[in-house]
Amino acid sequence: MLLPDYHIHTARCGHAKGAMWEYVEKALALRLPEIGFADHIPMYWLNDQDRDPGIAMSFEGLAEYVAEVEKLRVVYPSIPIRLGIEADYMPDFEMELKKVLDQYSFDYVLGSVHYIDGWGFDNPAYLEKYKHINIDELYYQYFSLVQQAARSGLFHVLSHPDLIKKFGYRPKADLQEAYDKTARAFAEAGVGMEINTAGLRVPAKEIYPALGLLQACKNYAVPVTTGSDAHEPGQVGFAFDSVRCLLEEVGYTEVLYFNNLVSKGC
Repeated sequence: MLLPDYHIHTARCGHAKGAMWEYVEKALALRLPEIGFADHIPMYWLNDQDRDPGIAMSFEGLAEYVAEVEKLRVVYPSIPIRLGIEADYMPDFEMELKKVLDQYSFDYVLGSVHYIDGWGFDNPAYLEKYKHINIDELYYQYFSLVQQAARSGLFHVLSHPDLIKKFGYRPKADLQEAYDKTARAFAEAGVGMEINTAGLRVPAKEIYPALGLLQACKNYAVPVTTGSDAHEPGQVGFAFDSVRCLLEEVGYTEVLYFNNLVSKGC
């Protein structure tokens, strides 16, 4: 099974490196069937002075990002290059996000949950809070937000759907019920789920999502996409052999390809 990499970042987000053409060249070297850039959307829920240039691109950078993807499509006609975006889901700011998304013709939108009550739980700068919080309750809050994001109608795919495990903090409770509810929410909302290999590069040491969540999604016929979450060119297509094994183990025989907001199996 040939797998596309639909989760590639750029230096514009402030915490990635390398020129965009270098990511494309890496994809060509790996003979990936196609790729998609999906850099971090500007922090639309904050005022100008509160936005962190080390977390997401600026609004000016967003226009430049879209233009560069379009240029790369011309320079590299041998590989389909999709225009995606990774958009944070922030409750009560759905209309603000929609206004940003409506400005451009994105091939797809990856929805992400990076914040719980304003806390950037996946940011190593804020790790201390994990020592003072109920981990079981934290997981419940996280998956509730992921389900809410799926139902918002703003996203085509939910990316790294169990990102909450990033730093290796695990709940005592069995997560299967949360996995089933999340998979059902995806199915009812008609959104896909991303298999993201970045979890192998962090303390979690596990692909996003966990096997139990992926199996639940298979049970509900939730389509899947694949992404490396590359923040440097060398990470494009990272550990895709492991993804293929995981797909086979669960029983997936196809992944989604995006073309002008239309998905198709391979």
